[in-house]
Amino acid sequence: MISNANSGVETAEQNASSSAEINEIGTNMDDSTERNSNHHNHRRNTAGNDNEEQNPVQYVELKKELDLLSGVGLIVGTMIGSGIFISPKGVLNRTGSVAGSLVVWAGCGLLSMLGSLAYCELGTMIPRSGGEYAYLYAAFAEPTKRSFLGPIPAYLFCWTSVFILKSSTVAVIALAFAEYAMAPIFGDCGSPQVLVKLTAIATILLLTVINCYSVKAATGLQNFFMFAKLLALTIIIIGGIVNLAKGRVDVLSEGFHGTTSSPSSFALAFYSGMWAYDGWNNLNLATEELQNPKKNLPRAICIAVPLVTVVYVLTNVSYFTVMSKEQLLASDAVAVTWGDSMLGVMRWIIPLSVAFSTFGAANGSAFGGGRLCFEAAREGHLSKVLSYISIKHFTPSPALLFNSLIAIIMIIPSNISGLIDFFSFAAWFFYGLTMLALIVMRWTKPDAERPIKVPIIIAWVVLMVSVYLVIAPIVEVPEYGYLYAFLIIISGLIFYVPFVYFKYTLKCMDYVTIWCQLFFHVAPEEHHD
Repeated sequence: MISNANSGVETAEQNASSSAEINEIGTNMDDSTERNSNHHNHRRNTAGNDNEEQNPVQYVELKKELDLLSGVGLIVGTMIGSGIFISPKGVLNRTGSVAGSLVVWAGCGLLSMLGSLAYCELGTMIPRSGGEYAYLYAAFAEPTKRSFLGPIPAYLFCWTSVFILKSSTVAVIALAFAEYAMAPIFGDCGSPQVLVKLTAIATILLLTVINCYSVKAATGLQNFFMFAKLLALTIIIIGGIVNLAKGRVDVLSEGFHGTTSSPSSFALAFYSGMWAYDGWNNLNLATEELQNPKKNLPRAICIAVPLVTVVYVLTNVSYFTVMSKEQLLASDAVAVTWGDSMLGVMRWIIPLSVAFSTFGAANGSAFGGGRLCFEAAREGHLSKVLSYISIKHFTPSPALLFNSLIAIIMIIPSNISGLIDFFSFAAWFFYGLTMLALIVMRWTKPDAERPIKVPIIIAWVVLMVSVYLVIAPIVEVPEYGYLYAFLIIISGLIFYVPFVYFKYTLKCMDYVTIWCQLFFHVAPEEHHD
């Protein structure tokens, strides 16, 4: 790891040698930073001292504040966002039939579960934050640290996720929250786009402040919204059960009538469905902060993913007990249309629930995205200051702030459907690459400790499905958008060569780092064994 136990001392020495001015600023660090630095030096000089545990000063590091409930909340609360309220339209349109759409929803849940099981092995074998980034780095970069090609898969994932995938996810969900929050005010007139975007930006800023302030506050908020959105979906499911008891099965009885025969259409249907399932890997982004990850990571995954799958399938069944295919395809907000038909004067519950749902999903996405940015910076693939930690709140505040800044920038040219398609294409490329990393490490690290070891066929199945989801739409309906997506991914190599491989550092970064330390009260991470 690039950030080690001496990183705080080394950074201070390098900054001191850069100029007298920086040295003078550095000496004015507040008392809390000085205490952490002095304690770190004491540890270095008295390693192995049995009385070290009696020192009350805390290390500058991320704390293990995620319990099992918080782990489940981080997965469920991120998975259930705007997708289940919007994506049913996309899945039905691309499959062409009621039964076909239900099969896709169930298939997306099965695929998410298989991927999650593979991530259980990876997360317990490599208990570092960063998710896919950490696994790609361990599989391809660690065995060949001095090579040019080894770190590239992890770096390109970092580049694509930090600057496109995670930020676009937060942007899209924040915009969906703003749309639903403004709907009761403007009604059928439609909300002004400027106001929607300003609300989305305010939402991102609020969530960033909460996440920077406290991990417990962020996870507590996540747990609250998880239960709120599960309650809302339970209302929809109960309404569907009542309709089924009344014999409203006309639409469901259509079965597979009208099902498309196009492989690319099914791939795009999976794109829409998997958008709603996105977040099944979110806990792997914060493994280091999870209490007892070897037990709680697989437990949280095995509770959360099946729960969401069952809820999603039953919710779609409920939709079809109220709306015909044509009505569902004509609806811009399927859940709201369902509420208008079923809840009468209480129909306001659904828009409010959707707003709650999207707000919670945005919080979970911001939480995970910040950890990915933090881990990449810790390995030297982003600016080192992004791996610094708040000395008061023990949160990766620079990484969280940077991630939110990118998300705010992406709100300006908002196009939800375009962002979803690009997200799905790029995400499944890296999901497949992560499955390949698991397979590779079975050969390169056969003796590594694996508290959870899944059948290797699971990794192969997810890898093959990932290849299909990436290639099928391109072969069936070639579009320049996929070429642009690929070019954006590999464009990261422009920065990889000078800043990562040759380790070139801009001279101004010393001043930026010191300013960030003083302004945000952050310091380099300290490891201890």
